[in-house]
Amino acid sequence: MMAPWETDWHIARAALEWQLDMGVDEAICDAPVSRYDLPDKRETAQAPAKAAVAVPAGTGVAPAADPVALARHAAESAGDLAALQAALAAYDHCELKLGARNLVFADGQPNARVMIVGEAPGREEDRQGKPFVGEAGQLLDRMFAAISMGRDNPDPSKALYITNILPWRPPQNRDPSSDERAMMRPFVQRHIELIDPDILILMGRVSAGTLLETSEGITRLRGQWCDVMGRLCLPMLHPAYLLRNPPMKRHAWADLLSLQARLRDTT
Repeated sequence: MMAPWETDWHIARAALEWQLDMGVDEAICDAPVSRYDLPDKRETAQAPAKAAVAVPAGTGVAPAADPVALARHAAESAGDLAALQAALAAYDHCELKLGARNLVFADGQPNARVMIVGEAPGREEDRQGKPFVGEAGQLLDRMFAAISMGRDNPDPSKALYITNILPWRPPQNRDPSSDERAMMRPFVQRHIELIDPDILILMGRVSAGTLLETSEGITRLRGQWCDVMGRLCLPMLHPAYLLRNPPMKRHAWADLLSLQARLRDTT
């Protein structure tokens, strides 16, 4: 039996990976910390809470800014992709930014006829700063390669451009909140306008729900052609969902064939 202080490299590696997922990026601080100099937690807990200060009407004090309105103004002011990426990087009202390593903006060919909008970065995406590069991203690449399409293909009719609803990874890959989705929606809409694709692929429940403004499940929405911002749109099952539910890959294949036929018909 292993003693409590003993471990093996498998356990140690698992513990280290967990800390990386939690956002730990350094082993020690640059300077020593004296615990005697830290405030007494008991005193802090007993300190009376500050009362909220009401702002009387007519005082001329501006109310707190609306983060969605600020996002909309920043997005609409972006004249090209570089400006949009800079606007996202400068946007400080989404707390997800504080825990992310990188801003995950986009990948692929900006002149592609097909634009994929996913949900949010995962661990590998956060590390590399690109969307769909982890296990689910590798499956996505294989899926579209089966119909001769890919993010690296220089031919616009066979190319892909890929982004996400959220540019920052949610902690532990949790679902984005409604507030987070609302803040990022103007940026995604402007992104779509700048790329101006012929066809949008809404990859997964969060993407479909955000841009279609619906709570209907992705298993009901998938495969049904619709309209988003005046463009043909096809909701599809997310590759991460397909990895958990392999029998559903037959639906993804049917959707890929439908996309291939629609691209041929709209050439």
